[in-house]
Amino acid sequence: MATNAPSATEYIQHHMQHLQSLKQNVIIDFSVVNYDTIFFSVLALLAVFFILRLGAKKATSGVPGKMQCAVEMLVEMVDNQAKNLVHGDRTFIAPLALTVFCWVAMMNCIDLIPVDLFPAIAGLFGVHYLRPLPTADLNGTLGLSLGVLLLLFYYGIKVKSFSGFVVELFTAPFGKFPLLWPFNFAMNFIEYLAKFVSLGMRLFGNMYAGELVFFLVALLGGFALDFGAVGAASAGLGQVVAGLVWWLFHVLIVLLQAFIFMMLTLVYIGQAHSSH
Repeated sequence: MATNAPSATEYIQHHMQHLQSLKQNVIIDFSVVNYDTIFFSVLALLAVFFILRLGAKKATSGVPGKMQCAVEMLVEMVDNQAKNLVHGDRTFIAPLALTVFCWVAMMNCIDLIPVDLFPAIAGLFGVHYLRPLPTADLNGTLGLSLGVLLLLFYYGIKVKSFSGFVVELFTAPFGKFPLLWPFNFAMNFIEYLAKFVSLGMRLFGNMYAGELVFFLVALLGGFALDFGAVGAASAGLGQVVAGLVWWLFHVLIVLLQAFIFMMLTLVYIGQAHSSH
């Protein structure tokens, strides 16, 4: 059994392998589909809708319960942020921000579940590779930021009209002189591209690093088994302590990253409502 045990590198590589439609051989391959990212993203979204609907159904006009109080505080917090950052029609923007925050937070919370649980369950059904954390997959986070980018175009055109949006692309920020049009367009193109890439990469980088630390903590127990009974006992204790400390700290990261993603979404949509 010992000779068949994977090394630390093999263990991490196995857990970082997605359940894919086919093996990816190049860095960028749009024909590859990560089924686990799609499944857990949709599952997290359904869980958010279920929880919020449950809170809405239990809402009363009298003294609110714990569930109703938590949902009301969350809705009020998001609505206040939307009022501060977006000056215009917020009919759909505040619910959008609430959805973004809850969805990203729910996906991030998957990282708080023991790293071997879902892969072990999947193994019972013959699935050898499974990576359940969607926000540790760059495809997932860039997909979210692409949705935000499309919303920027939508609100930019809705607020300024199509002609006004195009004119701004070619005349801001350096002015309307025709010789400056190419430079203006290049600057705006780079700005939109930077928003798209940075929004997705920020979330991915933080969650990827957190997931990797959980893998290293999980390896801590197995590493000390080579030092006998004393090593095994100390490794078990060290793994529990280290895992608990990082888990508690990671709860803050999970919520903070969801909040940052929501705030940046509101900031970008607020910029789309204003002119240069």
